[in-house]
Amino acid sequence: MRTLNEQLASYAGYHRDRRNIGVHFVGIPMITLAVAVLLSRPSWVLGGIPVSPALLLALGAVVFYLRLDWRYGLTMAALMALNVWIGAQLASGSTAVWLGSGLGLFVVGWVFQLIGHVWEGRKPAFLDDLIGLLVGPLFIVAELGFALGFRTDVRNAIERQVGPTHIRAASTASQAPR
Repeated sequence: MRTLNEQLASYAGYHRDRRNIGVHFVGIPMITLAVAVLLSRPSWVLGGIPVSPALLLALGAVVFYLRLDWRYGLTMAALMALNVWIGAQLASGSTAVWLGSGLGLFVVGWVFQLIGHVWEGRKPAFLDDLIGLLVGPLFIVAELGFALGFRTDVRNAIERQVGPTHIRAASTASQAPR
């Protein structure tokens, strides 16, 4: 299994345009919540705990995140728990609420992602490596942490491999350093 820095650097290589990263802050949470909503049905109660495909997927993702890094893993566990809880709340409503919210979030989230990748001029990472679907949520958590001054060691390691973020100029597509 690749290390945290390797996973994030690989994903970051597809995401150097700040506008693309910005829309990922909207699109990825929408998509992860949509998956939790859509996979919250069916749900079974086992030992007093509601168990759904959403919970099982979230637990598997958390194991992946914890194996990469305990600090990011705990953060992702809290976010996955929130997603599963919100997903269960929406799934407990009518079929129209469940499907409408789940599919709506999913479609709109992917629209944001695709717009970002048009700006980036590069295809989404998961098209080359499906693990990108798990790394994406971790990437935006890491980027938020970087913006707040956390984990500069991880940020520096990523930038050594793929360079700093930039914004492509509309006419020249040149890379302007931060």
